[in-house]
Amino acid sequence: MDNNSELPQVDQIITADWLIPMTEEDLWLDDFGIAIKGKKIVDLVAKDKVAEKYPEVKHLHLEGQVLMPGFINSHCHAAMNLLRGLSDDLPLMEWLEKAIWPVEAKFVDDNFVYQGTQHAIAEMLLSGTTCFQDMYFMPNQAAKAVQDSGIRASIGMVIVEFQTAWAQNAQDCIDKGLEVFDQFKHSSAICFNFAPHAPYTVAKETLEKVSMLSNELNVPVQIHVHETEFEVESFIKEHGIRPLTRLKEIGLLSPLLNAVHMTQLNEGEIDWLAESGSHVIHCPQSNMKLASGVCPTLQLMQAGVNLAIGTDGAASNNDLDMIDELRSASLLSKLDYLDPTSMTAYQSLYAATMGGAKALGLQDKIGSLEKGKRADFIAIDLNRIETQPVYNPVSQIAYASSRDQVSNVWVNGKQLLKNRQLTTLNSELILSNTQQWRKKIRPID
Repeated sequence: MDNNSELPQVDQIITADWLIPMTEEDLWLDDFGIAIKGKKIVDLVAKDKVAEKYPEVKHLHLEGQVLMPGFINSHCHAAMNLLRGLSDDLPLMEWLEKAIWPVEAKFVDDNFVYQGTQHAIAEMLLSGTTCFQDMYFMPNQAAKAVQDSGIRASIGMVIVEFQTAWAQNAQDCIDKGLEVFDQFKHSSAICFNFAPHAPYTVAKETLEKVSMLSNELNVPVQIHVHETEFEVESFIKEHGIRPLTRLKEIGLLSPLLNAVHMTQLNEGEIDWLAESGSHVIHCPQSNMKLASGVCPTLQLMQAGVNLAIGTDGAASNNDLDMIDELRSASLLSKLDYLDPTSMTAYQSLYAATMGGAKALGLQDKIGSLEKGKRADFIAIDLNRIETQPVYNPVSQIAYASSRDQVSNVWVNGKQLLKNRQLTTLNSELILSNTQQWRKKIRPID
């Protein structure tokens, strides 16, 4: 029997000078590539074996580039791209109450969310993000923008107690969110999470409903918690307990929990997170800009807590650049602990890929380059003065590269960025729409 007849069917093969599979610490493969069939990876193959194993398959080699899993932005407010730079250099609560919430109350509608999310997706694809976890109003419009672009996302069914343009109250948020969940539940690129804003904006009774529904539907919960010292102290003053204690009492601490920010943690709380299998989403740049505090990354990792990375929204970051974010995570941890071995290059890259996949419950599909997983991967061009010579491609990405070196992006085997050009989105239209929103919003200043 011809040995080639036993090989998997392949549509295309992409090889590069380096491949980082994210399956083993500090592992990379020289002159290696990915064989794709449909939406999946069917083989990892050495460049010099391609012609022998797959003589008739289209083969693209990316000279001087590295292939790796796409970044997973584990927490953002995508549509808030339209509010980038609207109000800067303020503390969190003043920023929310005086700058952001009034503008949202006046301008957020279906078009705002759809077009803002489109803008965010374009920015994320251009910087190598292949999957993001969103938390914003009108999740139906965010899901539509995701579907139209081809990116992968976990859409937050946002929940707050007060009236918004999306819903009348918390129960209305839940009901409408579940309708969107049902509408898109068969999508291969869209999944969902319950997204109660925070313990201080969502009542205990509502969080109890969320916990019940999360367990019943096996859907993750994403929530801002322990973001600032002021938040924790205010919650204690009002309720007599810390916010994370409230979540623990309700039963929300579990492998389905994505606890976002977490700058204010004590040792006992870190133990709770580890024992429950909860995930922590670290947003270093937003936390630094808003002076919220520093997430204790080293202690969390040492305790065995899965750490993922998110950018937060462009209104508080002010970008959705995961390369810059993972670099900040690593450098901030080293400074915080005065330990150069804290949050290594590989650990930060892991948090931005497999860590995110685990947090979103997608670790069997994405986050690493392995046979049988979805073909969500990117190429980063290291043929630059600023990224040469290359001794270690992992550290080169973490410490020297920039988002404009992301050359190509594939999601579900489909190329969404080709030689820095978006293939499914109209950049000119997105920029035009964004300019129109700027003209509408600016008079509120």
